[in-house]
Amino acid sequence: MMERGYLVSGRYQIIDTLGEGGMANVYLAEDTFLHRQVAVKVLRMDLQHDQATIRRFQREAKATCELSHPNIVSVYDVGSDDGMQYIVMEYVQGEDLKAFIERHFPMPLSEVLDMMDQILSAMQLAHSQGIIHRDLKPQNILVTPTGQVKIADFGIAVALNDQSATQTNSLLGSVHYISPEQARGGMATPRSDIYALGIILYELLTGKVPFAGDSAVTIALKHFHEEIPSMRALNDAIPQPLENVVLKATAKDPAQRYQSAAAMAQDLKTSLDPERANEPKFVATTVDQDLAATKVLADLPAAVSTSELAGQNQANAAEAKTATTATTATTATPEAKAKKKRKWLPWAIGGGVILLAGLIFALVLLFGKRDVVVPDLAGMSQSEATSALADHDLKVGQLVYENSTAIAKDLVIRSIPGKSSSVKADSQVRLVLSKGAKTYRISDYADLEYNEVKEKLTKAGLTVKRKSKSSDSIAAGRIIKQSIASGKRVVAKETTITLTVSSGEPTFALRDLTSYSKKSVQDYAEDKDIKVNFVEAYSDSVDSGSVISTDPTAGTMITTGTTITVTMSKGADPAQAERSFSKTIAIPFVSSSDTSSSDASSDDTSDNSAGSSASSAATTGNKIVIYIGDADHAIESIYKTLTITQDTNVTLNFTVKGDNTAEYRITRDGELFDSGSVTP
Repeated sequence: MMERGYLVSGRYQIIDTLGEGGMANVYLAEDTFLHRQVAVKVLRMDLQHDQATIRRFQREAKATCELSHPNIVSVYDVGSDDGMQYIVMEYVQGEDLKAFIERHFPMPLSEVLDMMDQILSAMQLAHSQGIIHRDLKPQNILVTPTGQVKIADFGIAVALNDQSATQTNSLLGSVHYISPEQARGGMATPRSDIYALGIILYELLTGKVPFAGDSAVTIALKHFHEEIPSMRALNDAIPQPLENVVLKATAKDPAQRYQSAAAMAQDLKTSLDPERANEPKFVATTVDQDLAATKVLADLPAAVSTSELAGQNQANAAEAKTATTATTATTATPEAKAKKKRKWLPWAIGGGVILLAGLIFALVLLFGKRDVVVPDLAGMSQSEATSALADHDLKVGQLVYENSTAIAKDLVIRSIPGKSSSVKADSQVRLVLSKGAKTYRISDYADLEYNEVKEKLTKAGLTVKRKSKSSDSIAAGRIIKQSIASGKRVVAKETTITLTVSSGEPTFALRDLTSYSKKSVQDYAEDKDIKVNFVEAYSDSVDSGSVISTDPTAGTMITTGTTITVTMSKGADPAQAERSFSKTIAIPFVSSSDTSSSDASSDDTSDNSAGSSASSAATTGNKIVIYIGDADHAIESIYKTLTITQDTNVTLNFTVKGDNTAEYRITRDGELFDSGSVTP
């Protein structure tokens, strides 16, 4: 076991243990180089010197490294740390497909088809690269929170061109998903994986596997001899074309199955099409009787290897040869033989017994008990596990109980030692049995603070939803009622509880009272049981006696008994009323002769000059500039300009507000002529 914090190869820091298996332990780790979480599978210490196990471990890394697909768990790195073999893989958050089916069954057919399409796509890639999984089952398929599936555990996957592996690694997957040819010890092919995929599809559609029994042998025999149970009998909503996909994938004869995962995927995609609604049921032709009659070995799920079969054949041949020799050697007469037999029989029997006992004792001393493999007991009942262990010359040891959300109560979660562990025959195997999912007792949360209760329930694993409701008796923020009764025990992670929380006294949106009369406002207030504080204000836009505004504003949520302030219009402000008036001012014309010198010459020339100047002034005129200041004009701005050639009256128009005054200023030829203030 690796401790938390250990740095594998100076890079992968161990965070936690994810699982323990018969061959390897899996840890959650942090890749300190790329700052991401990964899964590190480490070969167990007691197997670090087992060359066959090391080769299998390395074969897993090789098989998976060759596969790059979004629906296959990726392998990032392979290495050795202080003699420990390890594989660094993608860390997939979520659950396995077995647990997913248990929690979500029944699922929409479209969702089932989408999951299978992802699985088939991944297996098509593996098969196209010559790799067979050999152990496809829901426990080896992970489902992320987003619904993406990823196939894991290519630990017994073998490349088709690996000839040594085909001779020494006749390994079988879980018996519920095993193909008939694998169960009889035959070589697995891509169609063996397709058989398992058909069983997985059956489980997705029905929530259970097609064959069950008290032992692995019983289940394997059913794979040989029994037809797949009708899914439409369990659920008539399953269309016949979809059932046909399962039936064809699980045909007893591999030749009658889909020839590839891609072919199965294509057939599956159209299985819900209306055009195929009247499709007849798929019926496979009769299976070869030699296959049907094949004997299932008692030590399933591990088939006898080729070398074991060869050894058995040699032993049988030796027995036959011995029998033949004994027959040939008998040449004496019957009487002589009888006498000889009577004379030497006791000694022969005694000597044979002693010799046999000595031989057995020597073999026990030399070899000890033979090694056997612990079967996969997960999901079995105690009696099923006992039978499976007996089939492998093992015994049930101590029973340990744990909570589990994935495994039903009283079924086996795992064994100690774990599945695929190599142990001596007659060893005891401890069984870890499920106590069922850990339950949580619901309390009475009435009148408690919602935030405090939510925090407590969320920590326990429940999903909490909130529903608001007004209440005259329960303070805002406190719980009125709960969807699950007090005292009930629930599985926290599978439970959603709805808490109805008080929003305080009943509320309603304040109506838009603009332009309402005072009487209308009072009637509304009486109907809604609210209080009104009236104030008045001048308004140029709202008629006197009508509502200008409210505080709070229209649309605000208020409760009964609330006091609102309503501003009523008094009409226009008299002080701001505009008044217009005018003032007429006489502006005399000033000619240049009025300003000529008094000592002007009296001669003709002077007289002519003066006359010419007066005539020029009269023609040019006086330039008048007028400035006014009132409500509409600024005194600094020119109001009007004009030129006069005679005395002229000018009328000035003023506008003022309230009691304000106006002012004016007039210049003539650039000089101030008149100015002053005026009132209406």
